[in-house]
Amino acid sequence: MASVVMSKAARWFSPKRSKLSLPADAPPAPGGRDRMEVLWEVFRHFDQDRDGRISCNELRASFVSIGEEMPVAAAEAAIADLDSDGDRLLDFEDFVRLMEERGGGKAAEEGEEEELRKAFEMFEAVKGSGRITPRGLQRMLSRLGDERSMEECKAMIRAYDLDGDGELDFHEFHQMMN
Repeated sequence: MASVVMSKAARWFSPKRSKLSLPADAPPAPGGRDRMEVLWEVFRHFDQDRDGRISCNELRASFVSIGEEMPVAAAEAAIADLDSDGDRLLDFEDFVRLMEERGGGKAAEEGEEEELRKAFEMFEAVKGSGRITPRGLQRMLSRLGDERSMEECKAMIRAYDLDGDGELDFHEFHQMMN
């Protein structure tokens, strides 16, 4: 029963749905940040009022900011499934558990590539170009509340730019997301 309940919540937090996926065996983040620092940063983006907990409204707003609609009932169910202390809010420990459970090497769900393509398209500066430019990356990060300089965005792209053209194609984006 618990796995069925978790799978309903996991639908909203699966790597194919969420652009915030972080596998359990992820290497250290750029700049030497460790996994918990990255998770804390992502948690802070969700926790808009900075009270240390993610409410139903904050959860829904975070998904809207990355182009996903999350119905109230789904947000409430996700929180109920993951809330460890019964306050109908997700604290950081609940959030970490969520990220670890969904990033633990589970088999990819059907349609993952299609969802990954949708995420890729969100980052394109010129729709349909098949390229993520530093400008497109900067724009999307800004929508997520993470203001970055153009130089920082160029550096992020360089880290995954296999052909050295200063942009990410879908293959490079796919490598980055996996």
